[in-house]
Amino acid sequence: MHPADSTLKIEAVNWLPAHRSHDFPYLIGRWRRVAREARLEVRQFAEAEGLPVLAVESRAALKGEPLIYLSAGVHGDESAPVCGLLSWAEENIELLRKKAFLILPCVNPHGLIRNVRLDHRGMDINRRFHLVDDEVCGPWHRMVNARAMVAGICLHEDYDAEGTYLYELSGSREVMGHDLLAACAGAIKPDGRKMIEGRAAVNGVIRRKRFPKDLPGMPEAVVLHQLGCPLTLTFETPSEFSLDARIAAQRLFVEAAVAKVLSAEV
Repeated sequence: MHPADSTLKIEAVNWLPAHRSHDFPYLIGRWRRVAREARLEVRQFAEAEGLPVLAVESRAALKGEPLIYLSAGVHGDESAPVCGLLSWAEENIELLRKKAFLILPCVNPHGLIRNVRLDHRGMDINRRFHLVDDEVCGPWHRMVNARAMVAGICLHEDYDAEGTYLYELSGSREVMGHDLLAACAGAIKPDGRKMIEGRAAVNGVIRRKRFPKDLPGMPEAVVLHQLGCPLTLTFETPSEFSLDARIAAQRLFVEAAVAKVLSAEV
């Protein structure tokens, strides 16, 4: 499948020149403006070789309300999630003021700057979230442990993907992934393969009810679920497609997933 065949009508993402998608100080500057407008708290929860690893938290979450967790930038060569999450936040200031969110804008700042998957130590952070003594994942544990969460949304990209796809980990009988992928199909269609990353997939959705047993290390979404998060969604866009389309798909996915989770709470 060629990228041009999978993209439908989308508006150009003119708010961010492509060469700034790895500009960590620029992106964090925009997050700080979002935080001021939405009255969010920005704090450094870890340090990566001199660079801050930041968390952005809403007032409702700080008060202890069950929160929606969102993260991007675990892998530094996956810039569309970082930009898409920021774009969504800039368009949802009122929602951020009212509802409970814990947001990690960029977990791997060195990787983002260098446009590489691994962190400043040459390690894949997404295989280390179970390690409480890790210099990034340890502080992450202390921040999220015992927090009341309603959903965890982890944003990624995949070099081999032929469209968007989703890992959905939940004990619920309901499968929400198909509706979420449909919501961003105007930017990029779902990956139609029956096997994705060695897992059985249905129209881009890889459904999990239990923890995978064959992982080389524990990824963020699985550890969130182990810590009590009832639903985790790991969304993937195809990194070989256009940056505008990928950012649009990431933004649309976050919008749809957050709306779905919040509607379920009512």
